Amino acid sequence: MANRDALRAFQSRLASRLQAARTTGVAAAWLAVEAGEGKYLFPLGHAGEIFPWTPPQPVPYTQPWFLGVANLRGGLYGVVHLSAFASGAPDNTAATEAARMQSRLVALNELLEVNCALLVDRLAGLRGAEAFTASEPPDAQAPVWLGHLYTDAAGERWQEVNLQALSQQPEFLSIGA
Repeated sequence: MANRDALRAFQSRLASRLQAARTTGVAAAWLAVEAGEGKYLFPLGHAGEIFPWTPPQPVPYTQPWFLGVANLRGGLYGVVHLSAFASGAPDNTAATEAARMQSRLVALNELLEVNCALLVDRLAGLRGAEAFTASEPPDAQAPVWLGHLYTDAAGERWQEVNLQALSQQPEFLSIGA
């Protein structure tokens, strides 16, 4: 029970910080998340509301990375498994109940006009440019939705994801198998 309360407190603090960053111009530029083996940075202007894990209703004949649809605060959202989409391989690992308790659905900002939420394994907080020691531009062969690759002081590499560009990609919008 204490873990659940701590998790709720963390989510509440993160939501408050996200709102403060949007309204006061705090230096934070990204929402940092972990999905599978990857560490990703979502621009704050592209990320929408963060929801706790809600099992989606499966949709037949869709891509393996499309988990289905979920009712999130009265809206119908397609749920995409971020690590499976990014890697191009289906996620064959069964998540435990404890792991799913840390999972979150990060909705795309409503201004992007795509009712979609990305399944991430863990929220890692807010990051600004000052949190990183180096950055590399994306490879020429990288998908257009991948931005710079940043390295933090601990040597961890974080991939920037342009959610606006992602939401306009035909391969992302084409969920049919």
